Amino acid sequence: MAMATEVGLQQSIAIPETWGHRHLLGLEHLTADEITLILDYADRLQAATEYGRRKLDLLKGKTVANLFFENSTRTRNSFSLAAKRLGADTVEFSSSGSSVSKGETLIDTAKTIEAMMVDAVVVRHSSPGTPHLLARSLDCSVINAGDGPHEHPTQGLLDILTIRQNRGSLRGLTVALVGDIAHSRTARSNIWGLLKLGAHVIVCGPATLVSKNWEKLGVEVAYDLDKILPRCDALNLLRIQFERQAIRPFPSVHEYTLLYAMNQERLRRSKPEIMIMAPGPINRGVELTPEVADGPQSVILDQVTNGIAIRMATLWLLLGRSHPILPFLC
Repeated sequence: MAMATEVGLQQSIAIPETWGHRHLLGLEHLTADEITLILDYADRLQAATEYGRRKLDLLKGKTVANLFFENSTRTRNSFSLAAKRLGADTVEFSSSGSSVSKGETLIDTAKTIEAMMVDAVVVRHSSPGTPHLLARSLDCSVINAGDGPHEHPTQGLLDILTIRQNRGSLRGLTVALVGDIAHSRTARSNIWGLLKLGAHVIVCGPATLVSKNWEKLGVEVAYDLDKILPRCDALNLLRIQFERQAIRPFPSVHEYTLLYAMNQERLRRSKPEIMIMAPGPINRGVELTPEVADGPQSVILDQVTNGIAIRMATLWLLLGRSHPILPFLC
């Protein structure tokens, strides 16, 4: 019986012929079917590893390099754990203390890492387009872990997976992204993915951070959180990224909190089943109050858990194509 179960798992997670991408640079150019495929694989791999309690030897012999030129807690550790749970080795790179500080170029650094026989590079950089540049310069797979304010595809995917696991489908749901839309790579990836899967997307925040131009992407623009709350099925509260802003976009943090922070009073005026989300790190008392962050409507820690599943699925789709079926490791 156990053998039959393993064979069934192998067959159910065979690499599909329709997946032909060597890199994951963003969600803008993926189809709804391709996004759904990643979500489906994430669910399967999450179940196969029993949420990380068992290891699969699917990428044994593969090496994944994490090249992070910006600080990260969740994304970097999540990619590292995802690779290890699939049996791959990892190389951890940090720009501080590296040859970058001696004047080495980004491409030379990446090619040096690639020459150590790595199969994939996961890169985070403050400059938009950096992963695309590396994808044109390297022979290995490149995964975008955040390029400035441009995109953060695996964050968008894990947010969408979290909603799907709770609601079954994205179609017909209303999802609001609240906060620093102007500087948020998470917002952009969420918008592309949510729209393609049939959700209605609202971007909400101060006018200095939410331009009317966002409507060109097919989203609704709002400036009053209290007006849109009764319609929202999920609320994704984005951090104010002061480090990317040349000037303060509103008079004070206190004013922002009064207008846009999710608190108990606003929660009472929302749908009872509303999902409270945040990509992290969260600033308690700014984007949301502690009782909301830790309350029953919060799925913030589910997002963290699902990040590993999404990144396992991404690595498997990019690096596991040479295997016709998944070899299952007990």
